[in-house]
Amino acid sequence: MGSSDVELDLQRSVQAVLRDLRAQTPALRSHQGMWRWSLHKKVERDPGKSPALVRILLRELEKAEREDTRHVFIPLLHTLMYVFTKATGITEELYRRTYAFCMRLLTLPAPYCTVALDCAIRLKTETAVPGTLYRRLVMAEQNLPSELYPYQERVLLFVDPELVSPSVCSALLLEIEAAQTQHTPEACMRHVVSHALQAALGGACQAEALQRKLQASPRRALERYFRTVVTAVEQMASEPSASRKGHLERLEEIYCTLLGPTGATRGRGGGDPLPPRPASIPLPSPHITFHLWTDEEQLWKELVLFLHPPPQLRLSADLEALDLQGLLPQQELARVSVLSTDSGIERDLPSSAEEPPAPGSPETERSGLQRKGGVKKRVWPPDILMPAHWDGPPGLHRRTGRPSGDGELLPGVSRLHTARVLVLGDDRMLGRLAQAYCSLRRRETQTFCLTPRLSLQLYYIPVLTPEKSASRRHSELGELAAFLGRADPWYESTINTLCPAIQKLAEMPPALHTARAVDPFLLDVITYYVRMGTQPIYFQIYTVKIFFSDRSQDSAEDIFLTELKVKIQDSRLPKDGFSPRRRGPAEALGAELSLCYRKALLSHRTQEVTIALRATGLVLKTLPAGGTEDHMCLNVHVTEVVKSSNLAGKSFSTVTNTFRAADIRVQSQDQRLLTLLLDKDHRRTFRDVVRFEVAPCPEPCSGAQKPKSLWLGSDQQEEMERTKATPRPLLMPINTFSGIVQ
Repeated sequence: MGSSDVELDLQRSVQAVLRDLRAQTPALRSHQGMWRWSLHKKVERDPGKSPALVRILLRELEKAEREDTRHVFIPLLHTLMYVFTKATGITEELYRRTYAFCMRLLTLPAPYCTVALDCAIRLKTETAVPGTLYRRLVMAEQNLPSELYPYQERVLLFVDPELVSPSVCSALLLEIEAAQTQHTPEACMRHVVSHALQAALGGACQAEALQRKLQASPRRALERYFRTVVTAVEQMASEPSASRKGHLERLEEIYCTLLGPTGATRGRGGGDPLPPRPASIPLPSPHITFHLWTDEEQLWKELVLFLHPPPQLRLSADLEALDLQGLLPQQELARVSVLSTDSGIERDLPSSAEEPPAPGSPETERSGLQRKGGVKKRVWPPDILMPAHWDGPPGLHRRTGRPSGDGELLPGVSRLHTARVLVLGDDRMLGRLAQAYCSLRRRETQTFCLTPRLSLQLYYIPVLTPEKSASRRHSELGELAAFLGRADPWYESTINTLCPAIQKLAEMPPALHTARAVDPFLLDVITYYVRMGTQPIYFQIYTVKIFFSDRSQDSAEDIFLTELKVKIQDSRLPKDGFSPRRRGPAEALGAELSLCYRKALLSHRTQEVTIALRATGLVLKTLPAGGTEDHMCLNVHVTEVVKSSNLAGKSFSTVTNTFRAADIRVQSQDQRLLTLLLDKDHRRTFRDVVRFEVAPCPEPCSGAQKPKSLWLGSDQQEEMERTKATPRPLLMPINTFSGIVQ
């Protein structure tokens, strides 16, 4: 196939992706993720097509800039950056054109400027030191040891066996195990060395000879080559003004040392002809661990095991996980206090004019009462677990994009570990994730063993069971996935539209040939999502306090993320002196409810409303029915019984009223009992309820301790006292490709 035919084929594939982004008919949008996947597979099988695809994507981006069609900016940028990560042989001119385009996007509002800035930062390093994106990604995902780049990443895939079919679980497990069998640590080190040399030297690198040399090298020699290349590349990438020329010279020396003078001379135009196209170097899938979610504390346990592998696991000494060496005294947030154990006797203390006696001195030995050493204990500031300040007033606006203080929690202590938690299922699974996330944050206020070293990223792929019709399942159990699709068109195209395909592929019989191992579709979708989905959307978690009819039973407290549904039970409470009588038509319908709620106003003024009505049901939803409005509040839907009179007599009908509330208290007035269902999960049902209260779940550490002057200045103390009355809400982030696109 000639170069013109190659470009024409790639152009058709790119146009198919763009055409599907503009499609509104569901029938035309069912294969959007397939087009993206097939486009990346074309350049993966033939790396020589990468420069042509980069030129085509750049032309489409510049055309979209001229026509101001912004909805294609982020999808094309993510596609382009994914090609840059894998490819070798990209010219410096293409890198600089892409970097200049990203810099022009910085004048646009979020999320365009946010995604463009992230791409520009990575492109600047990649331009000076080609192959940096690939090397850092593989080293972090495969946990390859390196002192210069010690970052580690892991994908934890959680599946609820009651919500996802066994066929989907089996298909995922087969693809994950097959990928990990192929990508051993030795294979990954060979890929890193080959990619770094090919990206730097281009056509001067004899790829086949290099791969044969690395394949024949023993483990110890391979590790030495790996350390040499990583040291050279990382030192160059860390320089403020990295020189592409100096980088090439350094890698040429390593290349000549590795292949010897004869092999290196051939690569620069000696006896053997140059290869027609670059050798294919696979990008290994990340290290994924598969978990069936059966334990409430399973998420916390897996995160601890990630930070502390079993040989080094010391849960009783979790504070030792902090590496506080190198902190300046004025920056030291973990103050060391001394709990004295002396008796308080005056002769037990050294005089002010004298130095205390040495531990082995005669004075100490003759003394009957000895001063014992204090117990050192770290005391943490009260709000150390807080993220950076959210933009705007808390509690009403949905946040998108990563806060400014998320990368480093303590000065000099960076988060070297990244846990990418991916859940499969529907809204019920997200309710369980919200429970685990809230429990994790509460536990961290006591132990503080994960937060300093761990960056937690949450991802969600909707997988719905096939019992009901697709439209009904989408409306009932996929509300949060539908919101993410409305907020981020690339998430809708790449993730949401593949929900039926995931189920169909999982139910197909296993292939006997190697095609399934070569093109693991489900694993590729997961890999693309966790790598390119870097912009979170934050969702408010709500807490509900429940009071039961049996006064001897303690009240319960739980949380929900998407929905709380209230049903009226048929039974009444037994009452002293109660004489049964025939119910009227209105009394038979529903129950008398008292609702006291605080309006969700944009002005943030407090306005409470109390109403009493007869209702047959009540639903609290946290997501808007349509659109992507960023107001975080409760959308209350009350099915009210309305009485009307006419010539035929009295009649009763029901009407649904909707209003917004920041919080709400509901109580049954006529002794009718209520049943609460949280996040559509039948396992989280509360019966015989007479009253419940719903409010935003606060940050677990908000106002937990009184700020001390030793920690904070006067201005900070005033700020803490001012915000203590209105604690920050607990927001759970779910990563998408762009955040909320307005």
